Parts: sequence; structure tokens; C-alpha cells
Amino acid sequence: MTTVQMQVPTQDFHQQASALRPETRMVIDGKLVDAISGQRFETVNPANDETLASVPMGGVEDVDLAVTSARAAFRAGVWSRLEPRARMQVMYRMADLITENALRLGLMDSVNVGKPIADMLNANGDVAAAALTFRFFGEAIDKVEGVVTTTAPNAFHYIVRQPIGVVACIAPWNYPLLIAAWKVAPALAIGNSVILKPAQISPFSATLLGQLFLEAGGPPGVLNIVHGTGGTVGKALALHPDVNKISFTGSTDVGKMMMVYSGQSNLKRVTVETGGKSPQIITANVPDLDVAVEYAVNGIYGNKGEMCSAGSRLLVDASIHDDFVERFKARTRQTVLIGDPLDTATTMGPLASRNQQTSVLSEINLATQEGAKLVLGGQTPEGFDHGAYVEPTLFTGVNNGMRIAREEVFGPVATVLPFETIDEAVAIANDSIYGLSASVWTSDVTTAHKVARDLEAGVVWVNCYDLGDMTQPWGGFKQSGIGRDKCLDTLNAVSESKSVWINLD
Repeated sequence: MTTVQMQVPTQDFHQQASALRPETRMVIDGKLVDAISGQRFETVNPANDETLASVPMGGVEDVDLAVTSARAAFRAGVWSRLEPRARMQVMYRMADLITENALRLGLMDSVNVGKPIADMLNANGDVAAAALTFRFFGEAIDKVEGVVTTTAPNAFHYIVRQPIGVVACIAPWNYPLLIAAWKVAPALAIGNSVILKPAQISPFSATLLGQLFLEAGGPPGVLNIVHGTGGTVGKALALHPDVNKISFTGSTDVGKMMMVYSGQSNLKRVTVETGGKSPQIITANVPDLDVAVEYAVNGIYGNKGEMCSAGSRLLVDASIHDDFVERFKARTRQTVLIGDPLDTATTMGPLASRNQQTSVLSEINLATQEGAKLVLGGQTPEGFDHGAYVEPTLFTGVNNGMRIAREEVFGPVATVLPFETIDEAVAIANDSIYGLSASVWTSDVTTAHKVARDLEAGVVWVNCYDLGDMTQPWGGFKQSGIGRDKCLDTLNAVSESKSVWINLD
């Protein structure tokens, strides 16, 4: 499998960002269009509160137009019945075009939601991972196989997989390009038509993705992009009777509504990834405490804590609790550099919006009111009043009954909870409505296997955190969602199984 390698160039990204003129129109039926209503909304750079661009505010009529276009393309077979190797070539070209447009795509997500440009453009960053996603699923296209079963002599029975039809992909704002790729690529690979709705505050890279698909040779109508609010565009897609599948990443409450809307409409298939409150268990026989601290810091403060897998609950053996806390604070102060996301040295930019900043600061305030002890951060950093910045924050003196230990903050806020026995640690870890990811640090292989088995999480890391590749299914237990992104199993979620029985008499 071809891998994509990128290095962050040494240049002034501010100049490139100031020259950035992103296309903001929607992509419907292969054309760049404004909203039928003529309404628009403004996007804001969370690093400095400056207006970036005016974007069409899509509505129900635009959704209808996009669905009609997608359905027409699907029925015409211009993509759904295209020879597999021809679809593969388009997917490969998409991967190449994403790489060729890395700077534009990286700048777009950086100015939209404050992602550090280094995180966008490094060898394992969002742009490289998005390109790899299209290549991975492109390579899988001609590997989809059917099954012939053993039957009576007078019958022939086979099972095939066919594209499901029109797939609506609703992507979040924390990884605008990457998670869009996770959802769009498998849906396209199997032969579906797709409508992508990006988060309202991060529309730029989605429009470019739609343009690149056309440039790669994708037929008009097969990939459509509709901007707007979740309450209007997202709801209209989820209720639309001619949409066959919804793939959603976002809040738990909205994920539940996706399922309700499916039931109220046409029982469309639903995949939802809806958040987490992920525990990191550090036992007394941790192989290397400094390495565990390094991963713990990255696991909660990476991407500003704005990730569903953020390892926000640090469950630490009581015998090493104080030592861990001191090392964690020292590591954070040494390695987490708050700054302008366009500076390559920055490791933590602003939160994605002022609304998110307000929400996170409110959760911090509530935690102190509940009695949690603030030992690091907790404020807007000095000198960053213009922007949605929040310091990396750490609480001790927390118990699992506190809100800060139970609710997803979606920001750079960690809690430390001590435990006496490994069974207690697992019980605390599982005492949550979420079950997306978890980790355990131990030198004992038996403990590793038992804890990995007992943790109620879709992804468990042992002696590491937040590692993986495209072969790893991504999704969770309980209220972290239903279904999986990434991995070849995703192709089954965007296709239907058909049984064909032939009477040979």
C-alpha cells in the first residue's frame, strides 16, 4: 500500500493564509452554487475573532436539490455501475490531489477551527491521513467479494454486496477534513452517491473536497456538498425519504436525534459516533512512568482536547498518584505551547469557537464549585484575549460522582482519580455512559489482557494512547455510538447484502 509522506515546510504561513481565498459555494450536481434562499453566514477565525468569509446558508430546498442530484446519478449508474478499476483510479487521483493541495487544505482547517498548522501538514497529520483514507478504500474496491453457499443440487445460491444508494455524511468541526474523508471515501468506494454536510463553522475544506472529486474524474452528482446548520440541513438529510444512510459524528444528543429521524422517515441506516470520556489507567507497575505521562499529556491536550477520544480521566494507582501529578504538570509546562495556530512551533491553538471556549470555561468553573482541586491552568492564557484560548487544565481531588468526571468537556481539561486495586480502576473506568476508548499501562501481561477484556470501550490501548491506522475500526460501546468508521468493515455499513436463489429445475 502506498503511503503519503509530508513534511511541514519552513515558511511563513501567515502570508499564505492572508492570501487564501477559499471557495465557499456549495457543490451540487457538479456545479458551484449559492443557497436557493440567498441567505449566507460568516465564518470566524477563532485565533483572532476576525471574519474569514461569507458562506451560503443551505436550507431544505438545497438538500432536496442535492438528494435529487445524488439519486439521479446513482440510478444512471455513472458511478454505482462503473467498472471497479475505473472507480479505483478516481479514488487514487483523489488521494494525489489531496496531497497536491495539502497547503490549501491545511490552511483551511487551521483558520476555520484553530488547528495547529503542523498538525495538519506533518507526515502523520490530517491532510496525509485524509489522502491515505482515499487510497486505502480505493485499493479495497476490487477486493469486495460475494459468497456462493452449498445448496441442494437443483438450486444455486449466492450472496453479493451492493451500494446502499444515497449516503449523507455529517462531519464534525474538530477534524473537518479527516473525518469527512473517513465517511465519504468508503461510501464512494462501494459505489454510492454522497452528500457531505460539514459543520457550520468549518466549511472550507469540504467545498474543496467536492471540487477535487470532480477534478479527479468523478461524475457530477456523485459527491455533493451542502453548507448550513445542523438543525436545518442535518435534520433535513436525516428525515429525507430518499436518503438511504446517515453517517454522523457529533454530540450524543444529536446522534440520538439522527436515530429518531430515521425512524420518523424511511428507516435509513444510521452510523453515529457521539463522544467519550476516555479513561487512561496507570498502574503501579507501569513500564516507564515518564513515557506514560508523555502519552497522557498528548492524549488529553492533543487537538486542544477537542476529540472524542480525549483521555480526560486519568486513573492513577494511589501509590504513584502524587508523583504522576507532578510529572504531568512538568511535562505539560515543558511541551504544550499555546500560540497562533499558523506558527509551526504551536502545539495548542485556540478552541474551535468562542462558544466552545465559553462552554469549557463553564465546566471548569462548575468543577471548582463541586470541590475539585485546580492544580494547573483553568483560565484564558495571558495575552490571548483575542481568540478562543483556554489553558491546559488539570484537576485532582476528583471522584467519579462529579460532573467533571462524567460529562464530556471537549476541551483541554483532565481529571486525576486515584484507585487502590485494578478491579476498582476498571469499575471506575466503566462507570460512564460512554465507551469509545481507553488505555491501561502495566508491565504485567495478564493484567493487560484482563483489563483490555473488561474495559467497556471500542478501542483499548495497552502501554500507549491514541495510536492506530486505517485497519483499526473506530467507534464505541454504549452512548459513544453505533457502528464504526475506518477499516474494511465500514464497506458493509454503506452497502446492502443481497441473497440470490436460482431454481435450476
